[in-house]
Amino acid sequence: MVTPKHIVSAATIVLNNQNEILLIKGPRRGWEMPGGQVEEGESLKDAAIRETMEESGIEIEVQKFCGVFQNVKGSICNTLFLCKAIGGELTTSPESLEVGFFPINEALKMVKWGNFKQRIEYTLNKSLHPFYIEF
Repeated sequence: MVTPKHIVSAATIVLNNQNEILLIKGPRRGWEMPGGQVEEGESLKDAAIRETMEESGIEIEVQKFCGVFQNVKGSICNTLFLCKAIGGELTTSPESLEVGFFPINEALKMVKWGNFKQRIEYTLNKSLHPFYIEF
């Protein structure tokens, strides 16, 4: 497969009934929100649902498209969705060494990679929707 010139990804900020956020611990970036590359012929929403299931075992309902973080130099557009957990069971995968739901304040302290914490904060802050952030 030829590497695409531009990458589009979909990430989810998933809350459960206790208002806890779903995080996965990836092998390269540590704790982060579920998400990944949108496949050819796949919608952003479907990619968000699929990636969350693959990485965490959690079924979700997408509640809202919130915005875009664009890595201009890296040619990556990351779309972010606010979601609700509706089923499934926490399950690890090759992309997630650990998975869990955490209180929001605790989760924000756990996320260290790049601007991932900012992505979560923007998605949770409805007054900022829709957002478009270039970096």
